[in-house]
Amino acid sequence: MSGVSLAVAPRTEPDQTITSGTKVQPKPLPHQQQQAVAGGVMRSLRVIELQLVAFIMVFSASGLVPLLDIVFPAFTTAYLIALSRFAFPSHGRTSGSQEIFHGSRLFRFYVVVGTTVGLFLPLAYVLGGFARGDEHAVRSATPHLFLLSCQILTENIISGLSLFSPPVRAFLPLLYTVRRIFVVIDWMHDVWLNKTLPANSEFQDMAWFWFGRGLAAANFVYFSINIFCFLIPRFLPRAFERYFREKDEMHAKIEEDKRSAAMNKSQQADKKAD
Repeated sequence: MSGVSLAVAPRTEPDQTITSGTKVQPKPLPHQQQQAVAGGVMRSLRVIELQLVAFIMVFSASGLVPLLDIVFPAFTTAYLIALSRFAFPSHGRTSGSQEIFHGSRLFRFYVVVGTTVGLFLPLAYVLGGFARGDEHAVRSATPHLFLLSCQILTENIISGLSLFSPPVRAFLPLLYTVRRIFVVIDWMHDVWLNKTLPANSEFQDMAWFWFGRGLAAANFVYFSINIFCFLIPRFLPRAFERYFREKDEMHAKIEEDKRSAAMNKSQQADKKAD
C-alpha cells in the first residue's frame, strides 16, 4: 500500500553446486529462514488485500465516492501509460527481481502497520458504520478506502510487468498517496468539525466517536510520514538510480556488440586479403 507490492520482496540466494555438477540443496541460514517467513507473511498479506479490494470496490460503487475520486484512478493509469511510453520507456531487459526496494524487517513491520491503519481498521469502521446506521462515518471513510483499493489493485498488476520502468512504478504510490492525503484531510474535517457527540451519550457511542477521530488522524500521520520520509527521499531516488543504471548497462552492451561485430568483420576482411 505504500508501494509494498513494488518495494518488498524476499531475496533469493543462488543455487550451490559441487564439482561433479550435482546440485546440492544448502541448509538455510537463520537470516534466510527469517526472510522466507517474512516473504510468506507479505504474500499472505497481499492475498488478503486483494480479497478485500473486491469487496470494497463493490460497496464503493454505491454512490458513496465523489466523482473526482472515481475519475482519479483512470486519469492516473492513463498518465502512467503516457510516462512509460514517452518519458521513461522500459528498456525491455530486466535482470533479477522487479522489486525496487528490498526492505528490512523493521520496514516490513512498518508496512504491516500501514496496512492495518490504512485498510483493515477503516474497513472495520465503515462496516461498523453500516451496522450502527452511521451514514456520516460510512460516507467520510469510503473515498479513502476506494482510492487505496485502486492503488493496491494497480500495484499488484504492474509489479510483474516489464512494460513499466522503475520510475513509472515509483510514481504510482506517490500519486495515489498525495491524493489520499487530501481525502484524509476531508475525512478529518468531517469527524472533527462536522460531527458532534450528543449529550449524555453512552460509553459505546463515545468510544465509537473517538475511534473515528483517532483513525482519521492516524491515517493522516502515517501517510504524511510515508510520502515525506519514504516515498520522496528513498523510494523515488532508488527507482531512478536503478533505471539509469540499467540504461547505462544496456548502452554498454550495445557498444560492446558493435565493437565485436567490427572486429569480426575486420578479421574476415584480413582472411580474404590473405
